[in-house]
Amino acid sequence: MTSRLTTRNIPAAVGGWLWLAAIIVPIYYMVITSTKPRSDYYSTNPLVPSAPTFAPYAAVLENDFVRYFTNSLVVVVCTVAGIVFLSLLASYVIVRSRSAVAVLSNRLFLLGIAIPIQATIIPIYLIIIQLGLYDTLAALVLPGIASGIPITVLILTNFMRDVPNELYESMTLDGAGHWKIFRSLVLPLSMPAVTTVAVYNALNSWNNFLFPLILTQSADRRTLPLSLWTYQGEFQADIPAVLAAVVLSAVPILVLYVFGRRQLVAGLTAGFGK
Repeated sequence: MTSRLTTRNIPAAVGGWLWLAAIIVPIYYMVITSTKPRSDYYSTNPLVPSAPTFAPYAAVLENDFVRYFTNSLVVVVCTVAGIVFLSLLASYVIVRSRSAVAVLSNRLFLLGIAIPIQATIIPIYLIIIQLGLYDTLAALVLPGIASGIPITVLILTNFMRDVPNELYESMTLDGAGHWKIFRSLVLPLSMPAVTTVAVYNALNSWNNFLFPLILTQSADRRTLPLSLWTYQGEFQADIPAVLAAVVLSAVPILVLYVFGRRQLVAGLTAGFGK
C-alpha cells in the first residue's frame, strides 16, 4: 500500500486567509458601526460592538430612503427588461441569419463593448436634453439599456450557437416559423444565459452612479447610489447613519447574488469552453 505525500502550501494558505480578512473586516466594521449610537462612535473601539441601536437606520428611513429605493427598483426592472428583450431578439437574428446586416450588427455590438460609457456621457446628455427627458427616470433607463446591450448580445449569441442545428431544422420541417422557434426552442434553452445577463445587468444598473449624477437634478429622481452621496453630506458627522444607508442599499444586491450566483457563473462560462 503506497502512501501519498501531501505537501502543504503554507504561503498560499496565509495569502488566502489575508484575502478573506481584507474582505470580511470592512463588512464587519460597516455592520457593527451602523448599529452604534452616534455618541459611541468616537469614544469606543471601532471594531468592538457597543450597545446596539437601530437609531441610525431610523434616521435614514426618515430621510426619503424608501423613495430612493423605489426609484432604483423601477430603473433596474425597466432597464433589465429592455436589455434582455432586445438582446434576445438581436442575438437570435445574428445566430440564425447570414445576411450582411446581421454580420454588421454583430460587429457594431462588439465595438460597443470597447467604448467606455464615460466617453459617451456628453452625447448622451445632449440627446436626453433634446428629447425632453432630463430629470426623469426614463433618462436613466434608456442609456442603461443601450450600454448593457453589447455585452448581453455577446453572451447570448455564444450560448445560442451551442443549440444543435438539428433542433432548428426539425422545427422548420414541422412548419414552425421564426417566432415559434424563438418562443418554443431558443428561449427555454437560453434561460441559464438569460438569468446570467439579468443578474449581471441588474447589478450594474443598481450600482450606477454616473447616469443619475449627470441626467437628474431633483431629489425626487435620485436613486440609491446618488442618495448615498447626499447622505454622506447630510450625515457627515453621523458615520453610523451613513453606514446604515450603505447596509440597506447593499441588502438587495446581496440577496440577488445569493440566489443567482450559480446561474451567473454557469452562464458566463457557457459557450466559451469550445
